[in-house]
Amino acid sequence: MSGDVLLPLSGVTVVALEQAVAVPFATRQLADLGARVIKVERPGGGDFARDYDRRAKGLSAYFVWVNRGKESVVLDLKDAEDRALLHRITARADVFVQNLAPGAAARLGFGAEALRARDPRLITCDLSGYGPDGPYREKKAYDLLVQCEAGLVSLTGSPEEVARPGISVADIAGGMYAFSGILTALYERERTGRGSALSVSLFDALAEWMGHPYFAEAYGGEPLPRSGARHPSIAPYGPYRCGDGARVFLGVQSDREWVALCERVLRRPELVRDDRFADNPLRHAHDEELTAVLEGCFAGHTADGLCVLLDAVGIANARLRTVAEFSRHPQLVARGRHREFASPAGPLQGLLPPVEVAGREAAMGAVPALGEHTAAVRAEFAAGT
Repeated sequence: MSGDVLLPLSGVTVVALEQAVAVPFATRQLADLGARVIKVERPGGGDFARDYDRRAKGLSAYFVWVNRGKESVVLDLKDAEDRALLHRITARADVFVQNLAPGAAARLGFGAEALRARDPRLITCDLSGYGPDGPYREKKAYDLLVQCEAGLVSLTGSPEEVARPGISVADIAGGMYAFSGILTALYERERTGRGSALSVSLFDALAEWMGHPYFAEAYGGEPLPRSGARHPSIAPYGPYRCGDGARVFLGVQSDREWVALCERVLRRPELVRDDRFADNPLRHAHDEELTAVLEGCFAGHTADGLCVLLDAVGIANARLRTVAEFSRHPQLVARGRHREFASPAGPLQGLLPPVEVAGREAAMGAVPALGEHTAAVRAEFAAGT
């Protein structure tokens, strides 16, 4: 792709008083779309996500993931001159986004109301754990803890024990709604000339994602069971062992697919009319018996051979891959989804963002060293400039 293609957010400046994962994830996506993101970090160590681990060539894998393409500026916001500098930067910005502790930004003079009183075109976005009011307003809100409060962890794991989902689900949900909210506000400003004050909480974001279990329990009368790697309400849907000892995941979501599975894969058409398996609720109620039937038939297949057969019949299936296997997945390789980007530790390889637009690619700029851009930004926004 030509390097001179104008990205959709070129010319948009975002000031990010951010830390951890949720807001950095939102602003990294704005940077991928061409926005200038000025990341304000604290003296002494910067964003504490820089120290979460050392897995990416000595850098934090969390930080590398959510901070590509930003400018790192170290400011001491307890210092009056640095606060004045940040006000000058914000006065030229389009978006101000923060996820400090509740009330902290306002106490420093960077609350949404005060900022927008100075500049009605400014878009502000405050991301919190549980929202700007209510009894949980001040409660610390780390990702896993929000997952617990939202009921997600109660659904995850085996029947015997709960488990943490493998990724930061609450942070990702909050970051995505902050990102989409900012994009919406930029679009609205083009029509009205005025900015907006946005508020997003991790709890509310994850609450939206809990819609199915919420309605299922509210009106179904019973909680969804924890089902390990099996689907809590559809069968067959989950892992099944093959003759070579490997497991294939498959999912049957309609009676038409059930018929195809019985007749063309299992070679047992009589199962279509079996009273235990006649529809999905019955199949789910008799899941243990159904699993025994399927694994008995699959014992004559290797996992690879079964996947080929299932694909030919039109039954959804997947292999359980490790993260290492995912990173070199044949679909990613065939579609050329890997890209190299710079970092203080040297080149790193990541994946293109998921939205594809014909004729251009995401910016995928460098991961900044702590304070890498402080001197340049201080000079650019010096008093009187």
